[in-house]
Amino acid sequence: MLKVSGINRFAHIPCRFIGTSCLPTIYALSTPPGQRSAIAVVRISGDHSKYILQRLTNSNKEPTPRLASLRKLYHPDQKENLLDTSLTLFFESPRTFTGEDILELHLHGGKAVTGAVLKAIESLHDLKKGFNIRYANPGEFSLRAFQNGKFDLTEIEGIKELIDAETETQRKSALSSFNGENKLRFLQWRSQIVDNIAKLTAIIDFGEDTEIEDIENIIMNVESHILELRAVIQQFINKIERSNILRNGIRIVLLGPPNAGKSSLINTISQDDISIVSQTPGTTRDAVETALNIGGYKIIICDTAGVRDDSSDVIEKMGIEKALKKSESCNLCLLLVDPNNMPLIPESLKQHLASPKFQNSDKIIVLNKIDTISTPEDLNHTMLRIHQEIGEKIPILPISCLSGEGIDNLTTDLITKFQLLSDTSDESNPIIVSERVREILTNDVIYGIDEFLSFKDDVVMASESLQHAATGIGKITGQAIGIEEVLGVVFSSFCVGK
Repeated sequence: MLKVSGINRFAHIPCRFIGTSCLPTIYALSTPPGQRSAIAVVRISGDHSKYILQRLTNSNKEPTPRLASLRKLYHPDQKENLLDTSLTLFFESPRTFTGEDILELHLHGGKAVTGAVLKAIESLHDLKKGFNIRYANPGEFSLRAFQNGKFDLTEIEGIKELIDAETETQRKSALSSFNGENKLRFLQWRSQIVDNIAKLTAIIDFGEDTEIEDIENIIMNVESHILELRAVIQQFINKIERSNILRNGIRIVLLGPPNAGKSSLINTISQDDISIVSQTPGTTRDAVETALNIGGYKIIICDTAGVRDDSSDVIEKMGIEKALKKSESCNLCLLLVDPNNMPLIPESLKQHLASPKFQNSDKIIVLNKIDTISTPEDLNHTMLRIHQEIGEKIPILPISCLSGEGIDNLTTDLITKFQLLSDTSDESNPIIVSERVREILTNDVIYGIDEFLSFKDDVVMASESLQHAATGIGKITGQAIGIEEVLGVVFSSFCVGK
């Protein structure tokens, strides 16, 4: 039974950009503080940027926008106190990052130089004369850009992801937000939702003058569109959850008997002596994690204690137990095998491989020390024995950490596995968004759509549910009213100079 009672009074009120002309002029060191470097950049944004330049240079000359100029900087109250010779760049509003006047001072990167210039700028603060100048808060330059409509929140968060990117895949993942792709995607989704809200609103306002059959056709049409949109949004959520592995790093655990070459493999892949290598069994007693960049992917690789059946050492047994537990929660397990062992795989390790907790884990067997195998026939025989011992077909990659043979093939296979794990094997770039965005998509947008589907026979409630979904997208981009509570979350983790 279709209910068309009451009048829906919803109104999506977009967030109006408040502008920043009444706010203090802010300044900060945009390059890493406390370090010696060739160049340090001080960034200044606000109405007093030009005034600061004129006072520091002892000149009333109007700066030419976007023209680099080599100027001597002096302390404002000590005209003979030369601070530094600086490359100065003035950018005139509104065609700037923040939408305000911006001044950049490219200084020599000594701590004393930057400290003296920052103190000189601080001395220009004088509320009695109308000069409100202060040091910037974390992320405040980006906040000014948002307040002046230069970027939406997804683009702002994309900037942070780009700055934090440590690997090539992380850089590519951040671009979808940074270059506005996600913004356009979210706005398109919101537009589709609003269009369907409008159809429901027409039923509410003019339902009494409309045939029931026509109303039901409209409802069915809206339901069809919303179901299609829900599938698209859910697919996007699934992709960002898979891509999220790129931010945190793909976790690899090395498992195997003592002296199988786990530590040697880490050193070979990283081309550095990260792990201690010894001929003494049980050298590695605890799980040791190392961050690596393999093929542009951030990898957290864990070297573990060697697994053996006959250990009587209490501490070593604890290390073995920890190794097995680590392997249950990793993204990929590399099982290293020494062809000279008999049996090739310890019984406790075979039992672990057969356990239900480990059955669905991604794993690769790495047959190390193939330089000790005489012929290809012997190699094939060893690989056959491995499969017979474990009773399942797990991919086997033969390598030698000593000679380097097979390492390139292992790296190539690992990169292919990383692509599958992170859903980056197709031509489209992976997508990384903040946890804030993911939660809103799930808890507001998908929730609102699901509520609409449950209330589809009550047009007023169905319309309100879609409005909840549309408002959720507005919270993501920063265009919805009531988004003040999310601004602190977005900008608090930025560095000061951004």
